Amino acid sequence: MATPVVVAARAVAVVVAALCMARWSAAIGVNWGTQLSHPLAASTVVRLLQDNGFDRVKLFDAEDGILSALRKSGIQVMVGIPNDMLADLAGSAKAAENWVAKNVSGHVHDGVDIRYVAVGNEPFLTTFNGTYLNTTFPAMQNIQAALEKAGLADKVKVTVPLNADVYESPTGKPSDGDFRADIHGLMMTIVQFLASTGAPFVANVYPFISLYTDPNFPLDYAFFQGSSSPVVDGGVTYTNTFDANHDTLVAALRRNGFGNVSIVVGEVGWPTDGDANANPAYAQQFNQGFLTHIAGGRGTPLRPGPVDAYLFSLIDEDQKSIQPGNFERHWGIFYYDGKPKYPLSLAGGNGSTLKPATGVKYLDRKWCVLKPSANLADQAVGDSVSYACGLADCTSLGYKTSCGGLDAKGNVSYAFNSYYQINDQDDRACDFKGLATTTTVDPSVGTCRFIIEIAASAAGPASAMSVATGLSVLLAALVLSPMF
Repeated sequence: MATPVVVAARAVAVVVAALCMARWSAAIGVNWGTQLSHPLAASTVVRLLQDNGFDRVKLFDAEDGILSALRKSGIQVMVGIPNDMLADLAGSAKAAENWVAKNVSGHVHDGVDIRYVAVGNEPFLTTFNGTYLNTTFPAMQNIQAALEKAGLADKVKVTVPLNADVYESPTGKPSDGDFRADIHGLMMTIVQFLASTGAPFVANVYPFISLYTDPNFPLDYAFFQGSSSPVVDGGVTYTNTFDANHDTLVAALRRNGFGNVSIVVGEVGWPTDGDANANPAYAQQFNQGFLTHIAGGRGTPLRPGPVDAYLFSLIDEDQKSIQPGNFERHWGIFYYDGKPKYPLSLAGGNGSTLKPATGVKYLDRKWCVLKPSANLADQAVGDSVSYACGLADCTSLGYKTSCGGLDAKGNVSYAFNSYYQINDQDDRACDFKGLATTTTVDPSVGTCRFIIEIAASAAGPASAMSVATGLSVLLAALVLSPMF
């Protein structure tokens, strides 16, 4: 018979195990981007995070309204510094102190649970051509010194989110992973800094990008249901890209003597539109597969244990650059208005599905479409579509996209409506030389949604786009209306 001490010990062990499993399966972070023409109010988004059980959020900038809304929310925050600020922060300790005082110290004292400062965002991408190579680490050092001076260095850690292209394997086997040769010395300096301060290595992992850039990439290897093209690495068989990518980083850290540095997956996700492989079905399959994969706390072959990760991303952003691809505006697990795109259990299949944002108000139920009498051969039609898509969002139009099945007139109507909605349904934004008209009949068809924008009163602080709304409408009137 067990003694009371043994029974008590077993009970404690059960409680500890339960707590550990709760930590492994019930908590996941998410990236909150703000490049929207009509962002939801910060308080609405914070409530959305809480209602869905997110306990961590990663921000790309230090926006006062957002940080204030996160006060005493119970959500841990990684606050970002944009790349275009790195040079100033690298060159001036005073600038770093001022940034910390404004964007960290004051908010921490007011009850915002800031845990990390992310200095830059993927600054060593090869497409940047070395622009930030000489400023990223000095900026990290100055921010670290400023946090120390403010007495916050024990609570707030300095890191830098890096794209997975900073490490590689010459053989394709994860165990042969190392840091990219052209930045190896710089990476050693940064990893040493992370190790000495107890900060994590933040890596952004995107199996979708592997598929997007390589037409021969095996589709099933991007997901978590097994693969017909696994990677065999000694005694380990990798059946999904995430584990292989993650362990390539683990091997790179080990190879260089930093095997104990913790890893945070700063971004991981799948887009739902803008490309043939970007759709809600694949996004649901990947994100649910990922969440289920990490829910048990098994980790990866080279790094067993819980995986700390931030989904990318929370809400679609219709103002993001589409230079990488039209899919860039469609990474959200929620649409622009906070409605879930597909069922997703953040607890890995063992919990409730996503809940929508509440209290969202919309503009009037009307759309802008091409007049039935319009002639598609009219040069003004093509000019008007080019103008509308240049200022609004037409990334859902294209081959195998959500609106890929529209006919020519449908494409024009979609472009017109996108411009009309982004300009708050201003009557002048539905003219286009007399080619357009408004309708109260929803022109949406199949998977193609003609949106109604959210009302300004429900939106957050005005973005650069919404500030310029009046100017763009006036310009449209000048460019697209008959000249007298």
